[in-house]
Amino acid sequence: MTVPNHFELLGTDGAARLGRLTTPHGEVRTPAFMPVGTLGAMKGLHWREVRDAGADIVLGNTYHLMLRPGAERIAALGGLQKFTTWNGPMLTDSGGFQVMSLAQLRKVTEQGVTFRSHIDGAKFELTPERAIEIQRLLNSDIAMQLDECVRLPAEHADIDRAMQPSLRWAERCKRAFETAPDGYMLFGIGQGGDVPALRRLSAQGLVDIGFHGYAIGGLAVGEPQDVMLAMIEEVVPILPSDRPRYLMGVGTPDDMLEAVARGVDMFDCVMPTRNGRHGMAFTRHGQLNMRNARHIDDPRPLDEESTWPSTRDYSRAYIHHLVRSGETLGAMLLSEINIAYYQSLMQGIRAAIANGTFAEFRERTRAGWAQGDIPPR
Repeated sequence: MTVPNHFELLGTDGAARLGRLTTPHGEVRTPAFMPVGTLGAMKGLHWREVRDAGADIVLGNTYHLMLRPGAERIAALGGLQKFTTWNGPMLTDSGGFQVMSLAQLRKVTEQGVTFRSHIDGAKFELTPERAIEIQRLLNSDIAMQLDECVRLPAEHADIDRAMQPSLRWAERCKRAFETAPDGYMLFGIGQGGDVPALRRLSAQGLVDIGFHGYAIGGLAVGEPQDVMLAMIEEVVPILPSDRPRYLMGVGTPDDMLEAVARGVDMFDCVMPTRNGRHGMAFTRHGQLNMRNARHIDDPRPLDEESTWPSTRDYSRAYIHHLVRSGETLGAMLLSEINIAYYQSLMQGIRAAIANGTFAEFRERTRAGWAQGDIPPR
């Protein structure tokens, strides 16, 4: 490898890995779930709640922050950590996902991506070099290469067409990152859709270039879970064992549990807060719909054994009332409850790997979800 390593593998249990990633703004315990603060804010949550829930690292988005308030403005205000008051490790997604999700507003060439702002229609160009420049201005601890992601299912030719320039962009991103201070990291992003040969080709190409860490991109974009897991199994043996592995945009608690079992270290997803805003709660009983009338007269908490106060103290009847009434507090409570559950799951995973009991933890956790919620009152 031609880049320094900031990841320490502390232990394994089967393919599951326990590690520590050292960044300029602190240490990250892995496996780790990164709450998504796309615009430099966690929807419905204060940063202290994210911190108290146990998150070591959070995620921001290059594309959105570039448009508003602007990377140069954030840099002038001291960088993303100071601007937000998070002051901990941050990873920034390069904008590659928006290349897919905002397809009607953009044009992809070998040089990069040109697009119209979804805010005011202004024209922008995002090249690999500019993506790195923006992330350095934001002062993110971990920058991501610019890539192109395709929604699945897709034709083999379309998947290949996106994967090949993504590899070339990876080289350009690495060159652009060479002036970054010591300790800051750049991750490459593997693509290849649901085509095993392309997945392997992309992963090997990134390893040949050499990065601080490696992401598996282009999954959880329409394919079933078994396909996602099969693609992870294709690329993990290729990735260096001494570097962190990041499954982007994933996901459900079950997705993360199964990915950890296959050697993945890092995750991010909007699901905890997005589902919270729509009345859904994640608990050890599975995902609960708090709009359901079964909760209307129930004085019991979501989970009396939870260590998170809002999960343990507020009644189901009250949360149901807030959600059905459209009260903002309902979305706020469920968002913090969900973030806390995701962090609790990661803490349980890390402890189980350390104790050599990950297989039992995995079985017990999945059994709790399968059993479902407690009987209605």
